[in-house]
Amino acid sequence: MAGNRKLPLDLLIVAGFVLITNIFILVPVLSDSFLRTCLGIFLVLFLPGYSLAGAIFPAKKDLEEIERAAIALGLSIAVVPIIGLSLNYSIWGISETPVLLGFSVFILLMCAVAYYRRRLLPEDEVFEISFKTYFLSMKTEILEKSESKIDKTITFILVLSILASMGSLAYIIGNPKEGEHFTEFYILGKNRTAENYPTEFIRGEEGTVFIGIINHEYRPVDYTMEVRLENQSLSLPESQKHVTLGHNMSWEEPINFTPPFEGENMKLEFLLFNETEKTEPYRNLHLWINVTQEV
Repeated sequence: MAGNRKLPLDLLIVAGFVLITNIFILVPVLSDSFLRTCLGIFLVLFLPGYSLAGAIFPAKKDLEEIERAAIALGLSIAVVPIIGLSLNYSIWGISETPVLLGFSVFILLMCAVAYYRRRLLPEDEVFEISFKTYFLSMKTEILEKSESKIDKTITFILVLSILASMGSLAYIIGNPKEGEHFTEFYILGKNRTAENYPTEFIRGEEGTVFIGIINHEYRPVDYTMEVRLENQSLSLPESQKHVTLGHNMSWEEPINFTPPFEGENMKLEFLLFNETEKTEPYRNLHLWINVTQEV
């Protein structure tokens, strides 16, 4: 077994990429930049396969440089759905933070395995990356006269396919097709659940529900909300009357109201208007409530 060695350059670069990608995705100030998308593509499309290939093939004789790059892409395509499926059946589910942490943990774990396996090899047999050597090796693979035209053509197509795949994925992620434009508008009862709505009141008694708005309109929208009981408007704080949300932003707050008069099966309406339509509600919700006289 070889003695202690410095962490290989390629594994350091991989770990650095993982750290930088986490920063650009999790820090709000940086999360809207295009660089976040580019780093995310690299994290998903290449790094899982590269780290796994490093763990499986620790010796330089196992794979040529260009073969290692191609296998890294192929392994990533195989590994990513497995990680996603595992998260889907976990308690965390598939959302941005669990997916990011899942990929990050897998990549760093495979880097640790790769480092351990390289330590078991004689130093002259360990795979290590040298950008100059790597470039010259790729140049030799593609341009040297010693190979047949068929071999050079296959190598060229392989390199071109890798670049085209990464470029296509970058374009798709960077320019996503817009889906349906809509706004989610929902009402929740106690403990923010879709049950136990307040429906029985004594006159003058205050009730509370939770109202939520999620903007999927692909643009910022100014919303106006109104609460009506039997077409009579009830007072709301100004911060709840007017809400401005950007695309994919959400708002959820408790709404307090006090029925001002008695009645049975009265319609309590929660109306949401958008900036373009001020007379007809864009979305509406309602509850049927009873209000009795105070004993």
